[in-house]
Amino acid sequence: MGNVATRPEPQSFGATLWSGIAGHCPACGRGKLFDGYLSLAPRCNSCGLDYDFADSGDGPAVFVILVTGFIVCGAALIVEVLYSPPYWLHALLWGSLAIVLPLVLLRSFKGILIALQFRNKAEEGRLASK
Repeated sequence: MGNVATRPEPQSFGATLWSGIAGHCPACGRGKLFDGYLSLAPRCNSCGLDYDFADSGDGPAVFVILVTGFIVCGAALIVEVLYSPPYWLHALLWGSLAIVLPLVLLRSFKGILIALQFRNKAEEGRLASK
């Protein structure tokens, strides 16, 4: 884990969420959080914050699955009740959406979870010695 004592103070809650969505540094809100689509940069290119503390794990994928399932299933049910299209059209619409939506959401959700991890000074759990 990174050195928590030397970290700069986190931004406001709204600014933290926005920097996560935009993929910016959770400390300064200007530097890049990601090197690639989902790979983290080693540190902020603006304020120098080391991203060693960041470990979102499987959290973003779980939230993306839940949100995507809610949107796709809800929209499919509404369209079925209102228009009753043929099943091939359902498969085309909702299959495509079920593939594209997670790809669009995953980076933002990962950025939000890392920004919230920084804001709340979350660290890996440790067992207390007896």
